Amino acid sequence: MISHLSGEIAQIGDVFVVIDVGGIGYHVNVTQYALHELAGKKGKVKLYTHLNVREDALTLYGFTDPVKLEMFHLITSVSGVGPQLAMKILSQVKVEEFAGAIINEDEKVLTRISGIGQKSAKRLILELKEKTRKKMEAHDFKVTNDINHDAVSALISLGFDRNDSVDAVRAVSGDIGELTIEALIKEALSRLREK
Repeated sequence: MISHLSGEIAQIGDVFVVIDVGGIGYHVNVTQYALHELAGKKGKVKLYTHLNVREDALTLYGFTDPVKLEMFHLITSVSGVGPQLAMKILSQVKVEEFAGAIINEDEKVLTRISGIGQKSAKRLILELKEKTRKKMEAHDFKVTNDINHDAVSALISLGFDRNDSVDAVRAVSGDIGELTIEALIKEALSRLREK
């Protein structure tokens, strides 16, 4: 089992990086978030990895921190969900947002992910809710709460980008004394319009 790789980036593809470790190049499949994070890195990088062994292939999946790797393991523990779909999920939503959707049983967030229908969303929630809650508490990881989810959904329905909406809501949610959905949307809107 290869649990992590530490080396220099030799190549960046559309869904993978090649990490040079002592003259050997390891082809590692990564999420879009990881690609974005690694794109500007110089020098050594570290990826936490999962080696998937099949009859016809050995495939490495890499993550920039151990919590994301653990979430990948949680997702692939669901019956009928393989590594490819898990990578697709973690490329389209941030770990906190996915965890929040599972814990808050928010099927809307999950069904927006390509490859996840209503049936799959229900199965993910059913099989992962308790595991995700425990995992996030163990890491003292902040999941997006209900009011934040609602505010993000409202901003998306107004035509704003999902990632921009999540960032704006996250940025202003700590500044508001009386946290109401209206106040949160109003503050996030003014922040998005400043961009």
